[in-house]
Amino acid sequence: MCLGVPVRVMSISGTSATAEVGGARREISVMLLEDVREGDWVILHAGFAISKLSPEEAEKTLQYLREIRDAT
Repeated sequence: MCLGVPVRVMSISGTSATAEVGGARREISVMLLEDVREGDWVILHAGFAISKLSPEEAEKTLQYLREIRDAT
């Protein structure tokens, strides 16, 4: 099973970015997407941003992930 996680882009340098979710920051690649900007939400999979999503979609997905975590 593959899992993509919404993360918020904090800063960008070329095709690399720093992204954050839940207080954890990671260096990610944004080379697969065009026009990624600071503050955007993206789906992160295997270190790569693979799609952009709205803040509302990101929060909804994060809430689902919290519910799964809390149910286990």
